[in-house]
Amino acid sequence: MADVVLQMAVMILAGIAWRIIRPAKLDADLTRHVIASLVYYVLLPALVLEVLSRHALGVETLRIAAFGATLIFAGVALAWLAYRWLPAPDSQRGAAILAVAFPNVTFLGLPVLEQTFGPWARAVAIQIDLFACMPLVLTLAVTIAGAYGSGGGKDNGAWRALLSVPALWAVLAAALLNHFHITLPAWLAGALGRMSGTVAPLMLFALGLGLRLDALRWRNIALLAPVLALRLLLLPLLAWPLASALHFGGDTWRALILEAAMPSMVVGIVLCDRFRLDSGFYAAAVTLTTLASWLSLPFWWRLFQAVA
Repeated sequence: MADVVLQMAVMILAGIAWRIIRPAKLDADLTRHVIASLVYYVLLPALVLEVLSRHALGVETLRIAAFGATLIFAGVALAWLAYRWLPAPDSQRGAAILAVAFPNVTFLGLPVLEQTFGPWARAVAIQIDLFACMPLVLTLAVTIAGAYGSGGGKDNGAWRALLSVPALWAVLAAALLNHFHITLPAWLAGALGRMSGTVAPLMLFALGLGLRLDALRWRNIALLAPVLALRLLLLPLLAWPLASALHFGGDTWRALILEAAMPSMVVGIVLCDRFRLDSGFYAAAVTLTTLASWLSLPFWWRLFQAVA
């Protein structure tokens, strides 16, 4: 796991370095937007189709979705309790709840799982993202941001937004291929495989581009401490018995715990901007939890080995 984290760190640090150096005077946020759009609209759907066309969706998919959704709701409740008594404005409370509840299961989780367990683990990351995290980002997260923010208004287009997600259409295509026992032709499978191979490094590089070291301020460290503790320690601890209760075992169980231990999702910054939450505070939470995860992920892995 230490080697895996170091490999991930190199690609993330490359993104951080790009933000600082600005090669060819290209803005880091613009570069990240272009890369993220390429992944979102083209490469991730290719990965989903390539993986799930060989992985039948069924009862396990429902259990993975239940696992992810339960932890997200637990994160919301724990963060609400923790920040209810802290001297923070609503804009920071809302940002903190989002940072605690929603893990970075795709941009960091997918590469970590793939490098740790092998290509089969990509299906775990894809399913927890598309069937738990993404629907709740478009519904629950938007509701929370609207409740604590001062802009954006009520959003009624959650389901329309969900249906416009390219990766979900790739899921539907994969499900149809499985149902009718259709095998992808070799040339198409090869093309999808080549595109899929670019997803992990681009995701990690884009993650590094999104980290903002300048967002870390000493005055925010005390308010960020609960985010760090809940996101990287308590929620993975709660995930341990939850995964067992849902009858997961072996490497799938370990993969789910690692997903629960991922840092805060990057795309939450979009909600913070839209609903006028404290974007700087959220960016600091993402940066701090991501950097701290380089220590916490190996910790959880060693704990797995100790109890195995």
